[in-house]
Amino acid sequence: MKLVSYYISRHLSRLLFLLVAVPMLVAEPLPLQRAVQLALSHSTASGAASADEQRAFASYHEARNQYLPQVILGSGLGASWGFPLSLEGSAPSIINVNAQSALINPALRDFVRAAKTEWKSSGMQTKDQRNQVIQDTVLSYAELSKWETLQSHLHEEQAAALKMEQVVNERVQEGIDSSLARNKARLSTARVRMRMAEAQGAVDVLRNRLSQMTGIPASSIETIPGSIPPLPEVKQEDNLAGQALEVSPSVKAAEHHATAQSFRARGEHRAMWPAVDFAGQYALLSRYNNYDQFYKSFDRHNATLGVAIRFPFLSPSQHAHAAAADAEALRAKKDAEAAKNRVSEETLKLQRAVEQLSAAHEVADLEYQVAQSNLEASQVRMDAGTATLHDVEDARMQANERYNALQDTSFELQKARITLLRATDELAAWAGVGK
Repeated sequence: MKLVSYYISRHLSRLLFLLVAVPMLVAEPLPLQRAVQLALSHSTASGAASADEQRAFASYHEARNQYLPQVILGSGLGASWGFPLSLEGSAPSIINVNAQSALINPALRDFVRAAKTEWKSSGMQTKDQRNQVIQDTVLSYAELSKWETLQSHLHEEQAAALKMEQVVNERVQEGIDSSLARNKARLSTARVRMRMAEAQGAVDVLRNRLSQMTGIPASSIETIPGSIPPLPEVKQEDNLAGQALEVSPSVKAAEHHATAQSFRARGEHRAMWPAVDFAGQYALLSRYNNYDQFYKSFDRHNATLGVAIRFPFLSPSQHAHAAAADAEALRAKKDAEAAKNRVSEETLKLQRAVEQLSAAHEVADLEYQVAQSNLEASQVRMDAGTATLHDVEDARMQANERYNALQDTSFELQKARITLLRATDELAAWAGVGK
């Protein structure tokens, strides 16, 4: 009877495995590195961050190019009656060329520095967003790999639970077991079915998430657990918080922004300093505008080159604007300090969490080994007639619970170590996509 049940269970387990494996044959094996590369190329967040960086670069050039002459070519054609009056501030002319640029402008110099520093800040934000995309992709991939591995184990659990339920039903019909034993067997099967539903739901959600990240159809995504590189060991004596402060893109972005705001505030104060601009103009005048009647010496070709000097000595509104810029600079400085404190604290928490989760993983692994040994011992005792079928089933359920707990703890440890890699700016290199 036991031998027949064993062969039935074995063939049933194989059948269930084939039913799961057949749909996966059409899936496309997706290595982790390839998934990250596709996510970086398809990410809308990275694209938006790159657009912001380009805008900041253009703003920097806009400020810097004010030192280059701005040349305007135009014409001021018009008829004149009497004295030739001006058109939009210039004498009527056939052709006129105007050129102007900044020469000595302390305020503009600081505004250019501010724009350049903001460009650097946006570059750090782009890098930080890139690291976020890598982290999201790696964590989704690792979690999907965990659930896919767990699914095959759950199918084996289900086959064993169904076998046990069948055996208990036969024992109840023979009057060996009570209906309570039948309900316990059904409860065990229901728990496995619930866990399988949870695993399938997680797999579907994670595949859909990776599909949105990579552009690959969700139904054709299959992870390769071996493509996940081994994670480096975390030493608790290392100053990872200090390392994170030195390399963190978010901290650098906040510091650059604070520096830019400081330059901008100083520029607002220097807007009340003297400034010198280059100015030049050429005009080709016409005779029909009566210039020769009103000017003793008339020449059609006229040009002016020189400098415009400004001495702003009274501007209450500019004083108020500069004071507001000082407040913004102070706020940016405090935000940078808060960013440094946040990164330092989060990195230290991650470093200590890795230590705690490593200990928890060791406990979970030992508990699973003990439960597995207990299951094997119970099987031996049942074969020897010193243990009951229910003793073996209880040991099997405990071993399955310990296995599930071990998988959950392993992923939590993996998640903490991956997040710590991002904090120390080593995640991109670890994933094989460069910095």
